[in-house]
Amino acid sequence: MDKLKKVLSGKDDGSADGSGILERANQASTLAWGTRMKGFVVFFVLGVFCSILGSCLLWVPVTGPAVFAVLYSVGNICALSSTMFLVGPCRQLRSMCAKERALATAIMLVCLVLTLCAAFWWKNNGLALLFCVLQFLAYTWYGLSYIPFARDAVIKLFSLCL
Repeated sequence: MDKLKKVLSGKDDGSADGSGILERANQASTLAWGTRMKGFVVFFVLGVFCSILGSCLLWVPVTGPAVFAVLYSVGNICALSSTMFLVGPCRQLRSMCAKERALATAIMLVCLVLTLCAAFWWKNNGLALLFCVLQFLAYTWYGLSYIPFARDAVIKLFSLCL
């Protein structure tokens, strides 16, 4: 009966040994620092390789833009996933959804999906390229959010140019 009261009152975390299920999963999935660095490097290099390969295949007649859209999107996913090895998946997702990055993250993910839709479903290569450019800009804006005052500097630079 006490267990039921704890659960209904929200004071029970669902574990018998005092640690929550998320904490136990996090402890079970921890990697050594060297393994984290290797995973980061492998995924980051794979992401850069896919993006460069896609850019090289862009000029192949007929199928080039579709292949580019897929490889570029896979490259962005790999590059984004590479940081999960450094900080962990939960912290990465919290960081991506932080108020200063939420809009850039949402635009990047929507453009990623729209890139693939334009390449395969709508078969519109021009639209796929447009979404790749928007994906790149959103990913750049997302990345700049990690550098202190970088976004402010970019805004100031563009305001001076215009």
